[in-house]
Amino acid sequence: MTERSPEPTGDYTLGQIGEFGLINRVARTVPQGPAVLIGPGDDAALISASDGRVVASTDLLVEGRHFRRDWSSAYQVGRKAAAQNLADIAAMGGVCTALLVGLAAPADLPLSWAKDLSAGLADEAALVGASVAGGDTVGSETLLIAVTALGDLRGLAPVTRAGARPGDVVAYAGELGWSACGLELLLRDADGPKLAFARHRSPEPPYEQGPAAARAGATAMLDISDGLLADLGHIAEESGVAVDLDPEAFPIDDRLRETARKLGVEVLDWVLTGGEDHALAACFPADAGLPPGWSAVGRVVDRPAAQAPLVTVSGRAWQAAQGWDHFSR
Repeated sequence: MTERSPEPTGDYTLGQIGEFGLINRVARTVPQGPAVLIGPGDDAALISASDGRVVASTDLLVEGRHFRRDWSSAYQVGRKAAAQNLADIAAMGGVCTALLVGLAAPADLPLSWAKDLSAGLADEAALVGASVAGGDTVGSETLLIAVTALGDLRGLAPVTRAGARPGDVVAYAGELGWSACGLELLLRDADGPKLAFARHRSPEPPYEQGPAAARAGATAMLDISDGLLADLGHIAEESGVAVDLDPEAFPIDDRLRETARKLGVEVLDWVLTGGEDHALAACFPADAGLPPGWSAVGRVVDRPAAQAPLVTVSGRAWQAAQGWDHFSR
């Protein structure tokens, strides 16, 4: 009878333990929820969907562009990677059931970093009852995390970007501006509110507000990932309308205002163009009433003449940047 080799001790690297060692020590140790019928370890996962439809979304995080290991822990990166995908499912009015994770990593990445990443992914997913059900790994000089989220609409109609109509109320749920503030503070190596650093490293999207908005009759909805102005532009484009925002309607925290003043930044730049808080924006019929937790900040109006901006602030084009563009920075 062959004796089993003893479990290695110490913080080994991925190159030392190999792909299957990583799977056995990380992927197969993650708890699975009731929607996962077959989890990590087989050729594919098997996930149940109660109403026969599956909502799916995927995102990438690349080291140096979406996170820095000297700014964020592996656990925080894991929570952020999960959050941006869970928010996409919520933005359709759904509830996430499972995540599939791809990890491209250098061979000298410590195993402990991968374990902490996995813990962050699992803990964030658990907030909505989801599980990390499988994925893939590959060696790479660049550290990259790819997450695919699967979700369940639970009998609701999906809320897309294409249903907004003139007269609708534009509202948002969650936080705006804090992640952009945290990034600015990190770039300047400056002190500031702890909340700003925390939200940049690990946003807290309002997951429950997506299904709540769908039940309340939202006509269009999305996750604010690239900035409110830029993302509302997608709703305007897809719906054939325009949006006008009221800058006085945003409930801006005094700490955010004061930090912006100290740094010489216009606080509305963070609120309108900083997207990584992963708040939700939606349009509601004027007579529908907003669910608790939503703030009305504008109106849907008729599509303007050609060349006019689709999203305005107090009826005027916003003169600064509209938000994040992945291929222009």
